[in-house]
Amino acid sequence: MVEFIYTEDPNKRYHTWNYALRKQFGGKIFKVPLDGGFDCPNRDGTVAKGGCTFCSVSGSGDMIVAPSEPLPIQFQKEVHMMHKKWPQVNQYIVYFQNFTNTHAPVEVIRHRFEQVVNERGVVGISVGTRPDCLPDDVVEYLAELNQRYYLWVELGLQTTYEHTSNTINRAHDYQTYLNGVAKLRKHNIRVCTHLINGLPGESLEMMRENVRRTILDSDIQGIKLHLLHLMTNTRMLRDYHEGRLQLMTRNDYVNVICDQLEMIPPEIVIHRLTGDAPTDALVGPMWSLKKWEVLNAIDNEMKRRNSVQGIYNVRNSQEVHT
Repeated sequence: MVEFIYTEDPNKRYHTWNYALRKQFGGKIFKVPLDGGFDCPNRDGTVAKGGCTFCSVSGSGDMIVAPSEPLPIQFQKEVHMMHKKWPQVNQYIVYFQNFTNTHAPVEVIRHRFEQVVNERGVVGISVGTRPDCLPDDVVEYLAELNQRYYLWVELGLQTTYEHTSNTINRAHDYQTYLNGVAKLRKHNIRVCTHLINGLPGESLEMMRENVRRTILDSDIQGIKLHLLHLMTNTRMLRDYHEGRLQLMTRNDYVNVICDQLEMIPPEIVIHRLTGDAPTDALVGPMWSLKKWEVLNAIDNEMKRRNSVQGIYNVRNSQEVHT
């Protein structure tokens, strides 16, 4: 087997989020998803209306247990549910997941965040946002949080191609993303970038190129690779019915993920390789509902290739030696 130092599981040939957290905290950690009550600038008219064409009415918070409850109650209910499976876990990362969690005046953001970051057991914070919602005063508050907690800022990019970005109504350009990463890294804030595989009009080569550009152009410490989930009540559903969108096959998805992993430097944390979608709202691909089968297929393909994350590291174009 090709040597890979960022794993304790011989079946995992990439730098998993679980491995990174165990190294940081010495054990299992819960990431507790919350709805902070924020909107999105391309939904409320700040930069556009209607939102990204793949986004459902509830945004990325479809799986949050009690999104309408006050934040401390949301936190307690999520933790209670997770304890049913892992009763011994007592350390948590608060995850402000839904919509754009820095799209508000800094005093509003501070008020909402501080309601839960001091809950018992909270050791970290993860903030999902957009690169066009990082004004200086908000970045300064994030820098403060970075001194107090283990902080990640998750930046939605989705694609590096301007045409695709316009097609999905992303309402910001690639340079805005690069500027956002630079502002955060100035304060040593960890950045995790989101990319989506399977967007309208993007070939497998373009999906690989999205990762290559992101790694070479921006100083990121983590990456999330998602399959495009086609959901009911989204604008993208029309593209699908009119033939402008082809859903990915499982075989193509597994292979392109492995290609992408091989390009990503091994020290970069892979926060996710697939996503969750509510069964009753998912139009396709339906194979994505069998999440563990997909992850196992990725593991098996990396093993078949005798490959590991970063074997073709785009930052140095050198193979990892045995």
